[in-house]
Amino acid sequence: MELRQVYLDTVAQILEVCGVLAIVAGTAFALCEAVRNLVRHREGEKIFDLFRTRLAKSILIGVEFLIAADIVGTVTIDPTTESLGKLAMIVLIRTFLSFTLEVEIEGRWPWQRHRNRHKDD
Repeated sequence: MELRQVYLDTVAQILEVCGVLAIVAGTAFALCEAVRNLVRHREGEKIFDLFRTRLAKSILIGVEFLIAADIVGTVTIDPTTESLGKLAMIVLIRTFLSFTLEVEIEGRWPWQRHRNRHKDD
């Protein structure tokens, strides 16, 4: 294996680890924050909503890292037609997941964000 491939494979693995760490760390922080709010006797529904939002954001960041890892790993290391087809399916699925998580976090469609900003001005 040539040095370039070793380097790019390492970059892809680092991106994968970053994605997993973002999800794990975000989940841990969201859980800690929820427990802290429960101990302080805050409103349960607000605690749950905040937990879901924090968790969704950490998953979203993790998915973005994982998509980057897939792109680096597939396009630069093994650019066959079959692997590019698999990459396209993975990116499509993860993009759909990212889109639905963003809708969950924001509570509206992405194209509605700009419309609401102009109403606030």
